[in-house]
Amino acid sequence: MSSSQALAGAAGSAPVQTFEYSVSGATMKVPTGCMFSHIIRGKGKKITYQNAGVDCVFVGALSSGFCNWRIDFTYADTDNRTYRTSRGATHAQCKIDPMRNNSPQTLPRYGKACARLHVNGVRRVSQCHHITK
Repeated sequence: MSSSQALAGAAGSAPVQTFEYSVSGATMKVPTGCMFSHIIRGKGKKITYQNAGVDCVFVGALSSGFCNWRIDFTYADTDNRTYRTSRGATHAQCKIDPMRNNSPQTLPRYGKACARLHVNGVRRVSQCHHITK
């Protein structure tokens, strides 16, 4: 998991590790070559734009993608206690490039904002940005 400071905006990516999972009895494999990116814009506790999604290249782009996926946005205080979660909808269809935007908002405290990709009910990757003055 990586973090960066979000003063006016930040972008970061984390690799999606190779994993297998089962959908309706079929084994699905996500190979290497996929990155989970999280973009946030704003200043201080005010978030004006937030987006997260997956980009795959090479062998990763040839896979069947991510089935039963969702992207959550979580917010934690400076003591790393999560105080808000914006849970995304679970999408049954398989998609090679799942993506989600979140609504603009003003956070009640400083800390960090994270995006988390869940596939088939299991969190697979996170990417976070520190929210500071």
